[in-house]
Amino acid sequence: MPEIGATLREARMRARIDVSEIEAQTKIRARYLRALENEEWDLLPGPTFIKSFLRTYAGALGLDGKALVEEYRVNFEHSGEQEIQPLSAQRRRARTGGEVGNSSPGGGGGPSRGYMITVGLVGLLIVILIIGLLTRGSSPKNDAGSSSGRHSGRHISSAQHPDRQPRHGAGSRPTAGEVSVSLEATAPVWVCLMNGAQQKLIPGVDLQPGQSNGPFHAKRFEVTLGNASVNLTVDGKVVSVPTSSTAIGYLITPRGTSTLAPGRGPTCA
Repeated sequence: MPEIGATLREARMRARIDVSEIEAQTKIRARYLRALENEEWDLLPGPTFIKSFLRTYAGALGLDGKALVEEYRVNFEHSGEQEIQPLSAQRRRARTGGEVGNSSPGGGGGPSRGYMITVGLVGLLIVILIIGLLTRGSSPKNDAGSSSGRHSGRHISSAQHPDRQPRHGAGSRPTAGEVSVSLEATAPVWVCLMNGAQQKLIPGVDLQPGQSNGPFHAKRFEVTLGNASVNLTVDGKVVSVPTSSTAIGYLITPRGTSTLAPGRGPTCA
């Protein structure tokens, strides 16, 4: 497979499109577009924005953005999480005296103490989940929503996310101390929206033109926008999002909307 930069450059040149035209269409600065074509990753804001820029640039050229992002992840992105897991496994084996399920060091032939503790915790979690499901199933609100859930996929989605409140006419309003937020894309834009409980309401995805989400109701929101191609509405009022070549972060509360410092916005990673 050709390199990422070469793929982008060749597709643009085949279409006879200048970098300035792509800049106007995607709202990504020309110097960042050239950095992508030259694979000069150090000149770009960071992995999250590189992936967002790749998706947007590829979409403007009619390329497979997911394939380019996956190639970047495999060849260039450094994943700390994959390195942590083996260390955790080593520490767990050190505490339990060997692999889970092995005999104890004393040679008694029974399972290790760590194994027994793990089994006990798993059993306790299963019991808690069963009690929670039974309690939710007996709730009048859940019974009332079960019938409508068969006809409305959005209703089922809101049950999975307590802070997500879909529109149901004029009666859908935030309660006291909450703020209402909705978004509508005017061009391809990457969005990560989280509430105060760190739930991913919009989990770091590319929204397409005309795609809308919300309104969501919560006491606090944090949002990162890949570019300015979005109508952000807070409590029924449109918030002016300035044109920017880098990601824009906001903190939204009932007191108002404030801009987050660069790099402080959520990434939904």
